[in-house]
Amino acid sequence: MSLRSPVSVLIARFEDLVGRGLRALIDEDPNLAVVSHDVPHERITTEVDALRPQVALLNFGSLGSPIEVRELAGSHPATRLIVLANRPSPAECNQMLAFGATACLSKETQARDVLSAIHLASRGLHVLPRSAAAPADGARPVGPQLLTPREADVLEQLQRGRSNGEIAAELHVGVETVRTHARNIYRKLGVRSRRDLARIGDPAAP
Repeated sequence: MSLRSPVSVLIARFEDLVGRGLRALIDEDPNLAVVSHDVPHERITTEVDALRPQVALLNFGSLGSPIEVRELAGSHPATRLIVLANRPSPAECNQMLAFGATACLSKETQARDVLSAIHLASRGLHVLPRSAAAPADGARPVGPQLLTPREADVLEQLQRGRSNGEIAAELHVGVETVRTHARNIYRKLGVRSRRDLARIGDPAAP
């Protein structure tokens, strides 16, 4: 008999069969407890704030931008985030991990591996998928436009309030290259300026 309290898990809204399968899978494990399920994307932050689950399962296809994972991870560091996607590529998984997710898994992952990922994530251990190959037809999973590794570097510098010249010197690239990366970042994250970018990264901003 385990003396540990069950790991609390929040499940975002997924496609019907996926959502039902996740709920049934977690309910069968006595060491896990679903505290909320079928949570609409727009209520994820509110539910996590209210329930403080140890693990939250997020639907990649519902994310508006990768910055949402970073914001949620930053504002709720005690909640480990597992992102499930349709056959995520290595780049997509790396992006989610870089932005604060503890694990990135395919929705086709075997049940025992999903349970293992939840348990490992609850202990703060990062989980990499066994296979993150791109779909054979080359189609990208539905979800946010991902930042390239260099764009992620520039984003970090922008959020620190660095000028284009300072970023160029730090990353050893030209100022025009920084401007190009910044434009791509704004487009992918749905913002228009550095001020908008700062507002996104600040939970206290209006």
